[in-house]
Amino acid sequence: MKYMWFVLAGACSFGLLSTFVKEAYASGFKVSDVVGSQNLFGVMMLWILVFVTTRFSKQSAATQSVQVTWRQVLTLMAVGTTTGLTGMLYYAALQYISASFAIILLFQFTWMGILLEAIAERKRPGKEKLISLSILFAGITMASGYLGGEQEAVSWIGVALGLMSAVTYAFFIWFSGKTARQVEPITRSAIMLSGSFILAMLLFPPHFLVNGSLHEGLLPWGLLLALFGIVIPPLFYAIGVPRIGGGFATILSAAELPTAVMMSYVILNESVSWLQWVGIGVTMLGIALPELMKRKKSLAKIVEALAES
Repeated sequence: MKYMWFVLAGACSFGLLSTFVKEAYASGFKVSDVVGSQNLFGVMMLWILVFVTTRFSKQSAATQSVQVTWRQVLTLMAVGTTTGLTGMLYYAALQYISASFAIILLFQFTWMGILLEAIAERKRPGKEKLISLSILFAGITMASGYLGGEQEAVSWIGVALGLMSAVTYAFFIWFSGKTARQVEPITRSAIMLSGSFILAMLLFPPHFLVNGSLHEGLLPWGLLLALFGIVIPPLFYAIGVPRIGGGFATILSAAELPTAVMMSYVILNESVSWLQWVGIGVTMLGIALPELMKRKKSLAKIVEALAES
């Protein structure tokens, strides 16, 4: 039971990010400041965590016995650039569109991931996934606010950036699940985020370190974004997902969507209609449906086996 709460907390922490970013923008900071400070403090926190767990954990001897090769390091850092791009594109989108709409665009990674899997493995999606996609499209359309006329104007730049963040996130999930899985989860996260950090520094030189932004209010936002965006989610997921399974973890991860919308409604005072709330619920159902149908089939097989015995 407690492992379920770890995954749920990790998902909710992701949902807080869009509100923090919006507040940082309102304080006068730019994408480069937000992305750079988050990556810098996040990588520092993760490597400190790696050092502490390796040095003081009872399993340190077993952990140290698994040597990480340079090839694995470079591969993991390359995968990390996809999550870095996701953050950059998502945060850039928040300059043009509302936080509640941006998170809905990011959640397009669900069907994009299914499509990527079908193309890469040359396997047609099953009936459950196709039904789930149909429900997702319906839910996302309602949640966007355009059916009820709540959104009067749209920034196509913001929409494009939001959809691109979904693409890179789908790639991150795909590659991270197949790369150097034998490496300790916390170490994997630290190495991947190091790749994200290097990319962020190349695209957005860290002027915030010398122009006084940290002392003018950027520091708390950078620390909050690093803690809730880079440290807590991978750590809590590393603890919880192996115990509850990837399918159930995917269902719980849908908590990111209502968390983000609720925060934008309460903190940012963004307008969210009843149709959008219904759409959010439908979207979460679409995400959860494949796993629910799978569990139903498994339960039916167990009941059938017990009946035969």
